Amino acid sequence: MDIRQLRHFVALAETLNFHRAAERLHMAQPPLSASIRRLEEQVGVPLFVRNRRGTELTPAGAAALEEARRAVFHAEQFARAAQAASRGEAGILRVGFVGSATYALMPRVLPRFRARYPGVQLQLGESTTARIVEMVEAGDVDVGLVRFPIGRACHARIFPAERDVFVAAVAADHPLARRRRLTLADLADEPFVMYGAMEVPGLHAAALLACQQAGFIPNVQQEAVQVQTLISLVESGLGVALVPSVATRHVARNVVFKPLSGAGAQVAIGIALALPPGAQTSAAQRFLESVLEQPDA
Repeated sequence: MDIRQLRHFVALAETLNFHRAAERLHMAQPPLSASIRRLEEQVGVPLFVRNRRGTELTPAGAAALEEARRAVFHAEQFARAAQAASRGEAGILRVGFVGSATYALMPRVLPRFRARYPGVQLQLGESTTARIVEMVEAGDVDVGLVRFPIGRACHARIFPAERDVFVAAVAADHPLARRRRLTLADLADEPFVMYGAMEVPGLHAAALLACQQAGFIPNVQQEAVQVQTLISLVESGLGVALVPSVATRHVARNVVFKPLSGAGAQVAIGIALALPPGAQTSAAQRFLESVLEQPDA
């Protein structure tokens, strides 16, 4: 038997009239009668009986009706789920993200995406840019929200989504904290808290480039992975740091953030979306569209 036969059975069981059932199914009556006969032959028992009162369910037909309804319902759900997934409107979307993507990009994108595609289940996992790019390339996540520049050659496709620049993070009691604006050259003699070269190669390279453009090599006293960790180490008095300006949305009590000007101040950084080198899922495509959409759209 197939789902079409079960639909025929349910329609006839609910109308108890071959003519009305055929109309409901948008088919002629003879094919419906033939379909019911084949179904009865396959199950080995009569499901309907015709008498002077018309067509009636046999006890076997009445007992099987609810199961037939369930089978038809689940078959339709199966088709709807498959179709929705093919449109990117259902299924599971695995998203890797760096911590600094939670400052602005994710609060902007995730509510919009979930409202538009409530059938998509998001599985979120935090990691470093290097690890997320590896996971995207290996197919372990569907999309990644990573820091750029990436800092190494990769096969993942990269779509810049949030552009930013560095600001200087200095302890609130540091003499530089009293200045309204700094140049990068003002930091030349300061100890630095820097991004780890292996764990965060992109931001590490970008921060070094900014300092080199300002005419100095930073005196690195401590390395860290997460932007928030760098800020905490600055707060602890271990040095100054260059952090994305978006990080100032989460204010640290004993740290001040100073805009930078002059040489090196405009080195471009930001958040990008990483997609697999091959074809992405439809849900990943919908996520890309949501990420690249303008904030006021």
